[in-house]
Amino acid sequence: MTVAAAPATYRTPVSEEIDAFDLEVEGALPPELSGDYIRNGPNPRPGETPRHLFFGDGMLHGIRIAGGKAVAYRNRWVRTRAFVENAPFVRRGKIDLTVAVANTNIVAHGSKLLALVESSFPTTVHRDLTTGGPYDFDGALKTPFTAHPKACPQTGELHAFGIGLMPGALTYHRIDAAGALVESRPIPVKGPTMMHDFALTRSHAVFMDLPIVFDVVRALLGKTPYVWKPKYGARLGIVKRNDPSVPVRWIEIDPCYVFHVANAYDDGEGIVMDVVHYKELWAKDAGSFDPTTLRRWTIDTVAGRVRETLLDQRSIEFPRIDERLTGAPHRYIYAVGVGATGEGRTAIDKFDVVSGSVTTHDFGPGHVPGEAVFVPAASGEDAGWLMCYVYDAARDRSDFVVLDASDMSAQPVATVHLRVRVPLGFHGNWISDDANIA
Repeated sequence: MTVAAAPATYRTPVSEEIDAFDLEVEGALPPELSGDYIRNGPNPRPGETPRHLFFGDGMLHGIRIAGGKAVAYRNRWVRTRAFVENAPFVRRGKIDLTVAVANTNIVAHGSKLLALVESSFPTTVHRDLTTGGPYDFDGALKTPFTAHPKACPQTGELHAFGIGLMPGALTYHRIDAAGALVESRPIPVKGPTMMHDFALTRSHAVFMDLPIVFDVVRALLGKTPYVWKPKYGARLGIVKRNDPSVPVRWIEIDPCYVFHVANAYDDGEGIVMDVVHYKELWAKDAGSFDPTTLRRWTIDTVAGRVRETLLDQRSIEFPRIDERLTGAPHRYIYAVGVGATGEGRTAIDKFDVVSGSVTTHDFGPGHVPGEAVFVPAASGEDAGWLMCYVYDAARDRSDFVVLDASDMSAQPVATVHLRVRVPLGFHGNWISDDANIA
């Protein structure tokens, strides 16, 4: 059966939590893989219609791989206080950071597995996808917590930030390798910008103060509260990681928006930063997404200038790298091909930013891949696997697919055929059995 395009059902929430075992595998799962791939995303409860893609209770979709077998698949809502108690996000005029939808990402650090959304505290979860509760690092966290923390491969630290709705409410957080929050550094910003991601190098953190800004009037009217305001301006904030005495250095750039940074690294006195770049976002309609390009910002920290270079004009999102190179020079970026509305292409693209070449794995008509996570197999930068969920419109079901990252044009190493549909979601990670996570 040939399907020209995926139907809208791949975006539709699922209504049940299931467990499935001994899943059908086409090809061969690498025997070295032993762990859980878990992906997060918004999945409103039956009867709920959120006003935007970004809203809706978080649902985790996990697949267990061990001994060359797809042992199990399960999905679970993240049972936050918002889910279980219908607890309000604002109480007595103050935001309650223990109330969350926890629908954006899931990361492991120290002994904790954390479901994340940038408006609240993290929520602890377990490998079996059951929920613990809101987590404030034993009382040390006083702000929201980003859905995109960065782990430093050299120090084992986790770097993060919190952005509030009041002007100036940006805080840079540093968590040690054992999971203790050891520093929270306030950083002034102009207003309540929507800061979704940041960059980490071996010496710096780079924050993006961009013109998607919280509008309290729209929020009170029940509309999507963030709007495009190019007059707000755009700038990058350069922060010394290990020296709080050095003030943040702000460098102006052209108005744009960036949800996701691929990676960044120090280059002499400068910084190189590769981003998925929106020339503008939600200027006319907050429900749609403009096309993107892959761009490089070369930041001259001495002269206070940023040079922008177009690396590729394909529209993409969800960039990932070999995270052993976070903060260091990288060669390869993996990203999902998307159209102007967040759909339309059926590919994972591999960008070689050294040679400029692009290799694509096209899943074919009617197939919609999600974010592809790189899992290393050896020391080479692309020696490993890419794993993701792929929606198959012909079956109205999804697959878990493993690709050879060094040979993107080849057939998948393995395809695990699921008996359910995994709807459109956001970010996930591979949690190896070597990690100290229960």
